[in-house]
Amino acid sequence: MLLCLALGSVQARAGDPLPEIVAAVDAGRFAEAEARIAALLSQGDAAQRRALEFERERMRRIRLDFSLDRAAVLAQLRRQIPDLRESEFDAWDAAGLVEHMDIDGERRWFKRSVSNLFRLSPEAAARRAPPVRPFSEGPFERLHPHHAEVLAAAAGGATSVAPRRLEVTQSLVVDADAVPAGETVRAWIPYPRAIPGQQENIRLVRTSPAGGQVAPEDAPMRTVYLEGRAEAGKPTEFSITYELTVYARHFAVDPDKVVPVDRTDPELAPYLAERPPHVVFTPQLRAFSRQVVGGETNPYRIAQKLFAAVDRIPWAGAREYSTISNISDYALNAGHADCGQQTLLLISLLRLNGIPARWQSGWTYSDEDVGYDNMHDWGWLYLAPYGWLPMDVTTGQLDSDDPALRWFYLGGLDAYRIAFNDDYARDFVPAKTHFRSETVDSQRGEAEWRGGNLYFDQWDYRFQWRMLPPEGGRTGGD
Repeated sequence: MLLCLALGSVQARAGDPLPEIVAAVDAGRFAEAEARIAALLSQGDAAQRRALEFERERMRRIRLDFSLDRAAVLAQLRRQIPDLRESEFDAWDAAGLVEHMDIDGERRWFKRSVSNLFRLSPEAAARRAPPVRPFSEGPFERLHPHHAEVLAAAAGGATSVAPRRLEVTQSLVVDADAVPAGETVRAWIPYPRAIPGQQENIRLVRTSPAGGQVAPEDAPMRTVYLEGRAEAGKPTEFSITYELTVYARHFAVDPDKVVPVDRTDPELAPYLAERPPHVVFTPQLRAFSRQVVGGETNPYRIAQKLFAAVDRIPWAGAREYSTISNISDYALNAGHADCGQQTLLLISLLRLNGIPARWQSGWTYSDEDVGYDNMHDWGWLYLAPYGWLPMDVTTGQLDSDDPALRWFYLGGLDAYRIAFNDDYARDFVPAKTHFRSETVDSQRGEAEWRGGNLYFDQWDYRFQWRMLPPEGGRTGGD
């Protein structure tokens, strides 16, 4: 509830000033928002005060994301386009291709706007001077032998196939002197959930410092909690090492057998509903849905249409999610989106059309000789009579004439991803005292001390892995 208030729930109480403050922050009217926050902080209950304080923090985070002035963004561009004309830049900026925000009348540009421009504009990309480095992408974002391996292994009807076992070490390192010497630093590092048929045989090998507290298996956002003492001039380091087996998934769907779900089913009801602030059936979302779905009534065909429509949104590096008041609306309107933004948009559209949908996220990896890993978000949808099926709209449709390969990620997953979270924006166990750095997802970790939250500019994170020999049959559990 606090999170919804803090990020601008549309279900505000009558007379609640928060929605107007959220709107002012979204519009870059920071001085106006700050004046209202300062006047209101002495009033209201604890929940409202915390929500107001978060809007003040959100403005600080937005300034960190939009850190470039005109001279800085032009300097970055000219490192790759030495003969850039300002008129070119102005045209790209006016078209929304260089993400910016006007804060109290001053235009500021997103710190990743230049690299994003080359993803979003073929014209800008063609202007780069050599040597041009290719964009980094995961090995399974294009057709890969692993996809065919999964389909072949699932040909007999199995839905969990092609297992991979690995050892992972995740670290969180707080900067030296970010916390006064002698103070206790609290850290949460993501930890995989045991999910039958998806990831099993999970074993915690060690934690540093020793004695890490593993969240319960039913925690929707699972972590290991650690404490360490800050020392002057030294970073405060935390790490966990674990092993697990990850399975690829594949569900063969016959569209003619798919029927609408029972909307009165209490187990499915939460996954059909709006969930402000990020899953809201806005008028614009409804209009987009009508345009995409048209007269289609088959739930699977509807899902295909929505999946393809969201897949067409170009990928680009994202603002911190905590700075965005409604992520699905942002993904619909920004002209680009990353994996979590696309996933929340697709979840919203599916739910609007009576198809239950939910979130999942964690980390992707590769075979060691490839050396790729990254944070990633995806989801699940429910189709009767098949049940819950995975979906990864950001990886999207694969370039194949074979429908089973083209639609691999609508009903399937590769075996190179670890899920930490089966929901978004849920409390940790134990809960944080201060605001989260990432209010929606949990992949990098979190840290705080009694003086407040430690934001991403005060610590670093690492994900390291090595492949292990496969184990025998599935048993599940830790």
